[in-house]
Amino acid sequence: MSQPKDQQSEIRDAYEEKTIEETETDDEQVASGADQPDDGNDDATPADVDRIAELEARISALESENSDLKEQILRKQADFENFRKRMQREKEESARFANKQLLLDILPVIDDFERAIQSADESKDFNAFHDGITLIEKQFTGMLERKWGLKRFDAEGEDFDPQCHEAVAAETDPNTDTPRVLEAFQKGYLLHDKVLRSAKVKVTMPGGTAEEQQSQPDGDAESEPASGDGGAE
Repeated sequence: MSQPKDQQSEIRDAYEEKTIEETETDDEQVASGADQPDDGNDDATPADVDRIAELEARISALESENSDLKEQILRKQADFENFRKRMQREKEESARFANKQLLLDILPVIDDFERAIQSADESKDFNAFHDGITLIEKQFTGMLERKWGLKRFDAEGEDFDPQCHEAVAAETDPNTDTPRVLEAFQKGYLLHDKVLRSAKVKVTMPGGTAEEQQSQPDGDAESEPASGDGGAE
């Protein structure tokens, strides 16, 4: 005999609920088992424990070494910055007192000038004053050449050299073939055989052509009759 439909539905529903509960229970067990570590992997050997401890010690040592290196770099940067500032100060100080020795050598010359002036005020002797100034000038230039390599060079009568001479005036001379220094307005100086200041000079230049030179007397001859005619009138 077949069961009523209501009983069959109840039996089917009860079976489905039981099946769902069993499935949820299995899923929870699976999930719980996945979260827990495998018991087989927890059994670490003493060698593994020693290896882990060694690696942790190595990591700690490297971190300490890294910290020391960073501190050394910061110290080096600070030392370099202090060194740079010190060198800058020394450079500025050296530039300010670079001519100290030169000035010390000049001071005796200034003393000689003061004594010469004082002596001239007392004696009123121009010749003695002139001789004293001349002597001081020779001593001064001699000291500069001997200690500092500053040498004065002569220009008059020399061939014109644009590297040593600066022409500020010129005149023609038919008797010369090359430009020559006729007069020096300002003397030139060498510093260790290198031109420190060019001499300002007057230069004689080669004269004009033969035709120009021959025409000059003719011009003079023409001017004389003109003067004579004027005198006759």
